[in-house]
Amino acid sequence: MSQHFLLSKAARSLSIARVARLSDEEAHDAFRLIRWTATEGEPVCPRCQCGATYKYETRKLWKCKACSHQFSVTSGTIFASRKMPIRDILLAIAIFVNGAKGHSALQLSRDLDVQYKTAFVLAHKIREALADEKAEETVSGEVEIDGAYFGGYVKPANWKENRRDRRLAENQTGKRRVVVIMRERNGITLPFVFKSEAQSVATIGQRVHPEATIHADQAAGWDVLHERFLTKRINHEECYSDGDACTNQAESFFSRLRRAEIGTHHHISGRYLGAYASEMAWREDNRRVSNGEQYLMATNAALQHGVSRQWKGYWQRSVN
Repeated sequence: MSQHFLLSKAARSLSIARVARLSDEEAHDAFRLIRWTATEGEPVCPRCQCGATYKYETRKLWKCKACSHQFSVTSGTIFASRKMPIRDILLAIAIFVNGAKGHSALQLSRDLDVQYKTAFVLAHKIREALADEKAEETVSGEVEIDGAYFGGYVKPANWKENRRDRRLAENQTGKRRVVVIMRERNGITLPFVFKSEAQSVATIGQRVHPEATIHADQAAGWDVLHERFLTKRINHEECYSDGDACTNQAESFFSRLRRAEIGTHHHISGRYLGAYASEMAWREDNRRVSNGEQYLMATNAALQHGVSRQWKGYWQRSVN
């Protein structure tokens, strides 16, 4: 039997111990080289994009010759206004990408010896940067579409005669949401969160190429797709695949997200479900990429992303 990729040597190209042993200067240089790869590490002003700068010898800052803007290696990125050392941020990214089913904020707070709040915001900043890379992407060719419900847990009663059927509306919390996945075979995965599968049809029309072939199950919400796409349906009560008609790759994504919810995070709030779904889509799309490459991809995504309007100063304002 062939060896699973995660067990192979090719999957391991990053040593967390090596990242943890970086000096402040080495960590700063690593950030600089990753952020300004196009200029071989030479700083570029984030405000006016000028490459002519002065360097402060006593502080890790630069000053733009064109607009006189002072900036650091994290200015204008999702890590702007940071208080954590750069080495700790790099270590957080390395730990984050190493989790095949995700990494909880509680565990990250223990790994970095920081408050839970700090780890929670840091992890969500990384998720936001990864999700933003596919904000305008569309899928084409053979596309599998499916939906699965997450969240809204109702604790079952102890005695059998008092147990409640959580499928019934009166026994639901109203917080349960459906994650609808659009997965291109041998391509990318696009997840979205809705209250019902039927609400996703408009988004499917926008993000799926008109000439794509859609594979879906027999859920009534997908009936309308026949009007716009060549659609192949599969009845899961009879079989999981019928020729090339199947949604197995969509189910693979849901398996990863379900294991992250149950085994890693234990509970995912509805307001953040989209962020976790986007993270799992990124992990699913890059499941055959080594952890070292994933580390560079995640760091580059974070440094190319602008300041987060959702997470910057998150704990300094009222949070409902």
